Amino acid sequence: MSGRVAGKAALITGAAGGLGQAMARMLAREGARVAVTDTNLEGARALAEAINAECPGVAFAFAHDVTDEADWVAVVDQAVAAMGGLSILINNAGIGGQLVWAEQDTLENWRRVQAVNVESIMLGCKHAMPHLRASGAASIINISSVAGLAAAPGMGAYNATKAAVWMYTKTVALEAAKAGWNVRCNSVHPVFIKTPILDPFVAMAGGDEATAHEKLARGIPLKRIGEPDDVAYCALYLASDESKFVTGAEFKIDGGMLAQ
Repeated sequence: MSGRVAGKAALITGAAGGLGQAMARMLAREGARVAVTDTNLEGARALAEAINAECPGVAFAFAHDVTDEADWVAVVDQAVAAMGGLSILINNAGIGGQLVWAEQDTLENWRRVQAVNVESIMLGCKHAMPHLRASGAASIINISSVAGLAAAPGMGAYNATKAAVWMYTKTVALEAAKAGWNVRCNSVHPVFIKTPILDPFVAMAGGDEATAHEKLARGIPLKRIGEPDDVAYCALYLASDESKFVTGAEFKIDGGMLAQ
């Protein structure tokens, strides 16, 4: 199939690299206009330029601190003006925080992870919703993690935020449905994916990426970690009208990990 999201307009946060970059490229190739945002404006611009070289005139880049409400207001307005509307919101920006047990965790670390991983999603849904409603058929895709469904030692702040994203997604989905808006909201829960978020694990393996990835894959039935496009294909489905009867659901991209 091709043109699966033709005519749609997407705003993707944290898009300068990793999952955001993969999702932006895939949506653009399938016909969408994309506004890519990041604190790393240079990286976002480089991505937009690369996308426009392949799909001329469809990509726009904006500097964006997802923890700042005024930034959200400005970026949504700019993206809508650039693309002529908004029908897809992908809340992708996130951080891992420190790998630390509860007894040693700091309030500073906890609050920072909460602000980036949870508060940003609330702000995005709040300020994008009027434009999404106006589009006629819209989709919100919140990137959570398997860590929001299964806990692990040393990841308390991260686990808590990703679980919050999971449940908040359902609330937004039900509110939109109850109000009669054609705005769907779903969450995506990847396991270990080859992105910079795995850098702490690589560091713990002495900088040996192959060894780190092998260790992480041991608990995954498919015996490998994921590729960014594994998540991007799920986002493409949720962004498209193929998923028009899907809302309030969670999609595990985990190689069978949570089936055990």
